[in-house]
Amino acid sequence: MARLAQTPDLTDVQTSIIETVREFVDKEIIPHAQRLEHADEYPADIVDGMREMGLFGLTIDEEHGGLGESLLTYALVVEELSRGWMSISGIVNTHFIVAYLIAHHGSDEQRATLLPRMATGEVRGAFSMSEPGCGSDVAAIRSTARRDGDAYVLDGQKMWLTNGAYSSVVATLVKTEIGAESVYGNMSCFLLEKEPGFGETAPGLTIPGKIAKMGYKGVETTEMILDGVAVPESTVLGGPDQLGRGFYQMMDGIEVGRVNVAARACGISIRAFELAIAYAQQRHTFGEPLAGHQAIAFKLAEMATKIEAAHALMVNAARLKDAGARNDVEAGMAKLLASEYCAQVVQEAFRIHGGYGYSAEYEIERLMREAPFLLIGEGTSEIQKTIISRGLLKEYRL
Repeated sequence: MARLAQTPDLTDVQTSIIETVREFVDKEIIPHAQRLEHADEYPADIVDGMREMGLFGLTIDEEHGGLGESLLTYALVVEELSRGWMSISGIVNTHFIVAYLIAHHGSDEQRATLLPRMATGEVRGAFSMSEPGCGSDVAAIRSTARRDGDAYVLDGQKMWLTNGAYSSVVATLVKTEIGAESVYGNMSCFLLEKEPGFGETAPGLTIPGKIAKMGYKGVETTEMILDGVAVPESTVLGGPDQLGRGFYQMMDGIEVGRVNVAARACGISIRAFELAIAYAQQRHTFGEPLAGHQAIAFKLAEMATKIEAAHALMVNAARLKDAGARNDVEAGMAKLLASEYCAQVVQEAFRIHGGYGYSAEYEIERLMREAPFLLIGEGTSEIQKTIISRGLLKEYRL
């Protein structure tokens, strides 16, 4: 086992899960990731293997057919999956957030109906908050749900849905004018069920096609068009009495999503370090291995230190959430540091590889295209700084 990014005080079950996932990554993901990523091919065989391992139900309670594990366990699994290929972690991330929202905010009927099928991976979840005209500025969303008798009719356009096509249920934030004083009190979350695939996958609900991206390939990212989508009031997350609670529910989900992004960044950083330290010992210049040059040895030392710091913050944020404590500041710190450090570690690994790092043959080329996504996913670094500073100013108010 590698020395970096070790987590103290894990249970035997947690240790066994992480070791099993690490072996799966080494045997089933790393050998195939380059080919699949360059072809932008959906990793069907890998996903089937994840279903067999029970990863889609990792955090879902045992009463609903899941493994009932903690956010920390999930984050460590994501770290391992991202070490193999970040897109694989994306396939389970939005699924996990939706399962978390249903488990913590859903009605008894929603939990009983959706969670058992989500635990097996039969039903996959997607998370929809952003729109073409807004990302982190959630207050600016324009999609709406208007009451029509006992139903609601949804209209609008959503953006950046990971698993937009393969998902069967989409947690969707829209505006519902219910007379709240704040714009945030006029937002509600609906659980929209649809058929997997592209095109009109439910009456009025269309998934147009994949969005072309510089990285994060293999997993599809899509838009979602809502044109008169009629749904019963029972599809409001938590039931009709939770109208107007959508923003707060989604922010709870985003907190765990930020821990996930921090874990992804740690995983990519670990893989970049593994590649760099191996190459630095194999490649010789001026009569000795690259690692024998102080300039390169110092790079490796700094990379490793950044990985340790990011991993520690990620673990702390996950454990706080598992304990039921508020972790918005800590999750923001973990996401900020891990994503920024990831970009730096990957670039240093790229430099160590020299010209070979620019070749599509080498993994580092893929990591160079994947790392920037983490700087913007689940809120930009600037948004994290806003959240952190606001939290600190409340805590240290004069």
